[in-house]
Amino acid sequence: MYETLFYSLLLSPFLLLAITKLLKHAILTSHINLPPSPLALPILGHLHLLKQPLHRTLYNLSKCHGPIFSLRFGSHPVVVLSSPSAVEECFGKNDVVLANRPRLALGKYVGYNSTGLGLSPYGPHWRNLRRLVTLDLFSSSSLSASTGIRRDEVKLSLRKLYHVSACGNFVKVEMKSMLSELVFNIVMRLVAGKRYYGGGDEASGIEEAKEFRELIEGLCELAVSSYPGDFLPVLQWIDYNGHIKRLKKAGRKADKFLQGLVDEHRSNKDAFNKKNTMLSHLLTLQESEPEYYTDETIKALILVMLNAGTDTAAVTLEWAMSNLLNHPGILQKARNELDAQVGQEHLIEETDLLKLLYLKNIISETLRLYPATPLLVPHFPSNHCTLGGYDISPNTIVFVTAWAIQRDPNLWEDSTSFKP
Repeated sequence: MYETLFYSLLLSPFLLLAITKLLKHAILTSHINLPPSPLALPILGHLHLLKQPLHRTLYNLSKCHGPIFSLRFGSHPVVVLSSPSAVEECFGKNDVVLANRPRLALGKYVGYNSTGLGLSPYGPHWRNLRRLVTLDLFSSSSLSASTGIRRDEVKLSLRKLYHVSACGNFVKVEMKSMLSELVFNIVMRLVAGKRYYGGGDEASGIEEAKEFRELIEGLCELAVSSYPGDFLPVLQWIDYNGHIKRLKKAGRKADKFLQGLVDEHRSNKDAFNKKNTMLSHLLTLQESEPEYYTDETIKALILVMLNAGTDTAAVTLEWAMSNLLNHPGILQKARNELDAQVGQEHLIEETDLLKLLYLKNIISETLRLYPATPLLVPHFPSNHCTLGGYDISPNTIVFVTAWAIQRDPNLWEDSTSFKP
């Protein structure tokens, strides 16, 4: 009895606070035009509806409540967009208002307190990172200069496939891991000037790389999952389901790996400068602006590159190959285009892509049906705005379901079929 009384007294302030916030929210929203919404539970709101995969859950809700509907996660208002016109309005007229991101536990404990490009709030820091990435790290000249890296890694992967099938018979090949290793090597050579998997003189630290790649895969799973503690702070305080503990552990592992890369570049500055890596460029900027380009800022940016550039590209390649194998007619048409435009005397070069229109269509159709991020990173309006005629108040979490929009039957005939 005393234990029950203790927990009741402990939870009473939180319940009172939640009820007060709900009443305040009801009063403030009574005179504005909100999107339609399903019935909500007290305190929890619609958190009980968050089932994985989340983008499919939101898509099913949109079929009942329309392409723009609202939810409530705890005390946080949420708006979900699955309408092309609303998304155009979101990223067009309201692009600056909706440029912020909500503060999530993942960004706090793994993303260096949300200082990386993907989760940083809109402002001078975000604009500088975006300018650095678009005009410097990923400029057309930088991409052209790194063509040799991508060519080398593709050749090494093809050589590995050749050796696997050298017996002359058909063999089963586990492509998922091979594609992941290919993409990870490319990204790591661009970022840090070193490769980890396969042959070659530069391959090193395989166990370290495997551990970090597993960490990246885990972070991707955490990023697409929904954590109730982001919307009910009391769950973070009591570490519901051990989620915060896992995030802290992942953050420490990631920081150890990234700091090792930074320290290695510092101790071998001349060697890495010759490779013209992203990390060596960032450390050069640090010498001129040490107060801005801190180790934390550099590590946060590199983490975004590795997190966004490895798993997403590998998954897209895997889906593209799966679609081709399941559609022999499309595969044959792609082969015919390659024979006609490139021939069989040499491997495809990146410059050949301008002539391979059907191959481009295959890639575009793969990205349409299987977007690397089916649910975009949520947005967080800084001021009041309107979307589709509905009022969106500040501090509302805005989700865009790219997966639903790209399968909209009003935009594509037979929208769920692979038709490049």
